[in-house]
Amino acid sequence: MDKNRNIAELEQEIINWDTIESLPPFNEVEVLRFLDTYHDKIKNKTLASLYSMLSFYRLKRNFSDDQITEVLLEKAKKYDETQSAFIEIINFKSYFNFYSSLEQVNFENWSIRETDFGSVKIKKAKEWKDEVENLINDKEKEMNSHNRLSEIYNEIIDELNNLKETLESSIELLESRRAVVPMQELNDYIKKLIKLRIDFHEQFPDIFKTSIYKNPLEELDQMVGLEDVKQYIHQYYHYLKYQKERKDLGFQMVDEPGLHMIITGNPGTGKTTIARLLAAIYYELGLLETNNLIEVNRSHLVGSYVGQSEENTVGFVKQSLGGILFIDEAYSLKREGQSGNDYGQAVIDTLVSSMTSKEYANRFALILAGYPEEMRQFLWSNPGLRSRFPEQNHIVLPNFKMKELLKIAEDTALSNDYFFTEEALNRFESVIEKSRVDDSFGNARTVRDLVLKAIFKKGASKPPDSTENWIEHMRIASSDLDIMDDNSSEDQPMQRLEQLVGLNNVKQEVKKLSSFVRVQQKRKKQGFPPVPIQLHAVFSGNPGTGKTTVAKIYSQILKECGLLKRGHFVLASRSDLVAGFVGQTAIKTKQKVREALGGVLFIDEAYSLFRGEKDFGKEAIDTLVDEMTKHNENLVVILAGYKNEMERFISSNPGLQSRFKKYFDFKDYNEVELLHITKVHINSYQYDIDNDVEAFLKNKFKENKIEGNARFIVNLIDEAIQFQALRMVDIDTKNSELYEKLKKEDFQNAWLTIRGKND
Repeated sequence: MDKNRNIAELEQEIINWDTIESLPPFNEVEVLRFLDTYHDKIKNKTLASLYSMLSFYRLKRNFSDDQITEVLLEKAKKYDETQSAFIEIINFKSYFNFYSSLEQVNFENWSIRETDFGSVKIKKAKEWKDEVENLINDKEKEMNSHNRLSEIYNEIIDELNNLKETLESSIELLESRRAVVPMQELNDYIKKLIKLRIDFHEQFPDIFKTSIYKNPLEELDQMVGLEDVKQYIHQYYHYLKYQKERKDLGFQMVDEPGLHMIITGNPGTGKTTIARLLAAIYYELGLLETNNLIEVNRSHLVGSYVGQSEENTVGFVKQSLGGILFIDEAYSLKREGQSGNDYGQAVIDTLVSSMTSKEYANRFALILAGYPEEMRQFLWSNPGLRSRFPEQNHIVLPNFKMKELLKIAEDTALSNDYFFTEEALNRFESVIEKSRVDDSFGNARTVRDLVLKAIFKKGASKPPDSTENWIEHMRIASSDLDIMDDNSSEDQPMQRLEQLVGLNNVKQEVKKLSSFVRVQQKRKKQGFPPVPIQLHAVFSGNPGTGKTTVAKIYSQILKECGLLKRGHFVLASRSDLVAGFVGQTAIKTKQKVREALGGVLFIDEAYSLFRGEKDFGKEAIDTLVDEMTKHNENLVVILAGYKNEMERFISSNPGLQSRFKKYFDFKDYNEVELLHITKVHINSYQYDIDNDVEAFLKNKFKENKIEGNARFIVNLIDEAIQFQALRMVDIDTKNSELYEKLKKEDFQNAWLTIRGKND
């Protein structure tokens, strides 16, 4: 619905919809939003049309005896019962309800044979009579319309009455043991009812016919996204149909591609759904006897002793005969470095044998599914299996785009009788975006879970109120997403940064970066092109100068700005990235990067990664550079270490030089800052010091070079607290101040313990 159009224009377009032979001008969600926003500001005629539209959509979704549809129609009637679309829906709903009841009766299986025993004939006749009476009792009132639909409806009612009378007389004849039963007459009525039911359905508006019966291609076309896949499957369908027609004419094709298929895609991209549609297509074309799909995975197939895997696999092949055997995560059948006790290879060999054997070949289709990279490696490691799946029988399902994920969210909500307000949908986009961190993102599956989480939040936080406006029970508002999009924290990261002692140059640099990011985000929303920025940084300085602490705050600032999805902090060192043999370092490094996606990877003493060209650390650096390029907008890397060593390290690798352009210099703390840190740390444990302690510490900090900076202070305080405990252990007093006070002698002893008598 175009926001730029005024309400009067929209109202006129809404009122102009006057027949259910065509779709309303706006979709169901747009109608719900319009009603939710403008209900008290629009004309009664508009309201009647809007409620009629909602009734139309609910019928189209096959809510045949739906209570809400009745409520909507009552509201439409209240505002304008003369509206033509409303009248059509009222009439059609009656037909629709009646057809739904008629469809549930399985006339095709109704038959009485001459050879049936009398008791069997009586039982069948009585069962049929009950069902016919139910249909007659459930019939709608006499229709006033004089179209073909009403004519067929009346014919069906007449035939049902005739069948009922014939059944009653037949039961009476059978119970009086008179053998002459009008079986031919009964069968004729049943055949006529079957034909009338088909004719009745054929008179429905085309819009409703497609919602009742969908062929596989129609179902495929209604899926969100997957345009290339849809095009391929349409072509594949017509190819299979063409080859079948040629075969029927007597032509043969020696090199048929077969029905076996590979489907690859990340989680939630629709692999199982596409497999079910292929099963329906194969069955519709007569290429398979059923549309059954037997779904299995490694746990179903692989046994625990010799011979069990083959037995399991053959068993599932037999179950799938005439249909499809679908193996999800098929790559798990062949595990890297598997031991002799892993029987996955036996499953693969049995599958290849079944696909080519005289007993099972061409009697079932095998579909293997899994993640793209894992399936590629799996197939290349199994040439015998790979040769059974020609290139044209590979379907690759892409990740959904954000626009498509939002459509899935709206469809999921609507299928559960909810809708997003526009504000909520805009906010839900950020909820999805925060979940799209790495390859484990579940696409449609994750989006559906998030929608259900929002529905749960709405239901759990609001007690039911029967007097409440009906639309309130359907609305997902922005407030219902609060728990899912929580950007709050105990302390704002910039505030925490300000509270750190010293580091004025670092604070200024972080503030500058934060301001730049926020302004770029605002410019982007207004349509300006964003200026690219490298957020990877080098933190150089001596131990205890706050590098790790600032890095953690930096990650939270970037999350708050919307540049990092998780904002978590992952600490790594050489041992976390470098392995002891060729090939494993890249794997270890990639695993650490994957762990940090959406946040900050902080590599302490990063210069230790490079110890010469033959060192495995070089492989870690090369892998890190590649991964930073691949995940440029989803990862921030911070390298930390001593200043001189870090400068040499960065200059040793051109890849690092081009990616690390932000340098933060963490200077040693002076005596004033060290004393401030001491007070802050002491207060955090609820201790206190006298003025003579301050003077003692300030003098010591001024006279001595403090190795370790804040880290030294922590150790010093820990020692002083232990010396205080030693001093107080034998004192029996209830004076709490004595337990809170750290004295000069406690710090003198602590200093001697840590720095020795020479200081």
